[in-house]
Amino acid sequence: MATVEEAELCYPQLLNSSCRKIMRPHSVSMLIYITLSSISVVTVVLNLLVIISLCHFKKLHTPTNLLLLSLAVSDFFVGFLIIFQIMLIDGCWFFSDLMCVVYFVLDYIITSASIGTMVFISVDRYVAICDPLLYPIKVTQSRAKFCVLLCWMSCALCHCLFLKDNMQKPGRYNTCFGECVVIVNNAAGLADVSLSFIGPVTVIVVLYVRVFVVAVSQARAMRAHVTAVTIQGSTKVTARKSELKAARTLGVVVIVFLLCICPYFCVTLKGDTISASSAAFVMCLFYVNSCINPVIYAFFYPWFRKSMRLIVTLQILKSDSRDTNIM
Repeated sequence: MATVEEAELCYPQLLNSSCRKIMRPHSVSMLIYITLSSISVVTVVLNLLVIISLCHFKKLHTPTNLLLLSLAVSDFFVGFLIIFQIMLIDGCWFFSDLMCVVYFVLDYIITSASIGTMVFISVDRYVAICDPLLYPIKVTQSRAKFCVLLCWMSCALCHCLFLKDNMQKPGRYNTCFGECVVIVNNAAGLADVSLSFIGPVTVIVVLYVRVFVVAVSQARAMRAHVTAVTIQGSTKVTARKSELKAARTLGVVVIVFLLCICPYFCVTLKGDTISASSAAFVMCLFYVNSCINPVIYAFFYPWFRKSMRLIVTLQILKSDSRDTNIM
């Protein structure tokens, strides 16, 4: 029978060099397991529905939706990465040191790509609301594809450079067996926080404040002149209402995103030691954002609700389903 000391070790056979497990009440551990597992499953399923919808139906192939597709892909992979976070609940890593580094690299790349996509979404809405006449010229499908590719490639390159020392010698910063730790130097850490948080959040907030001001003034103008427009003008008003609704919906996505990631980065920037419960809370909040985005789409976008029905009922398997008027 294992002794109490051995039971507290990640690797009982390595008595003198194994890491110790994080000891917490069984009920608390089960609550964390169930919560994170539920978030993981729901995140993967809902974002998979978004990905299928945006890829399958031709009517949804727009520059804005291409950015939403990039966001859904990053959120989809976040759902899978939560599995590794579940495995680390007890403070023990049972995979190789190389897998530990791969996990952190993928985590940083995916979350940074999500933040970068939010910046491009903000730029897209800024142009659509503040410069609507030139929007079809400035924002094209090819440019949106280029921006998405640039976002993912730059995130991959930056974080591979930031974690270069850890990739060259995995496990070099571990103090015991069963630990999964990566460390970046101060310069790389400062650059990471600036590029992944401070810079993007500043751009997002500035652009959306501008979008909000213009959207409010346009909404007032439409209400004031709605009775005096011609039939042609009514079509223009309807188009403007559609743009304003899209800006509002994506504004909700951005605001929820900021509310979810700010606590995590604030704790990171603070640098002081925090309780395990606080750390778990900010991590869960960070991950749950990937689960919330599809819920927002379902609430605000009729096309997403319609596409979900078509996917769940397997009507997308019909030969002409790609041409369905989903809007």
